[in-house]
Amino acid sequence: MARIEAGRYTARIEDEFVLFLIGMRINRLWRPRQWWPVFVAMPPMIRELEAHPEKGMIHSRFALMGSSLAYVQYWRSFEHLADFARNPDDPHLPAWKEFNQRVRDSGDVGIWHETYRVGPGQFEAIYGNMPRWGLGRAFEHVPVGSTTGQSAAKRIGASAEDETAVDPY
Repeated sequence: MARIEAGRYTARIEDEFVLFLIGMRINRLWRPRQWWPVFVAMPPMIRELEAHPEKGMIHSRFALMGSSLAYVQYWRSFEHLADFARNPDDPHLPAWKEFNQRVRDSGDVGIWHETYRVGPGQFEAIYGNMPRWGLGRAFEHVPVGSTTGQSAAKRIGASAEDETAVDPY
């Protein structure tokens, strides 16, 4: 079990980063021949990226998002992500081609992704009495107040004031 970090923490990130959400949705459970290859394609990609940090993925976590199976990923840059997606020597491009050939627009399985480029100071995070999580796991995990402020509005730069709605602990 992950160690609980008692208190309030945030993430410190000096540079731009990319948040990449990618997932699949099984639309027709009775068609495993269509969705099973999609389901088993992602874990080898994650293992490849974890074994080669120079490819730019900083952290990844599996998640259930509504009716989708997904991965939340943090990348050093969009260029790293795009290079991995398009490199014929990496496992993503062959899986992408297979999906387009096998599934296409059958409707049996859906895939999706969302990509967010986040510049310095364009994010806010808080983790209270949690193990290192999300941005706090991918980047530097620091006590709230050691960066820009106690309030979310101050941390994200939406306010010069640092007024919290309740007294922080």
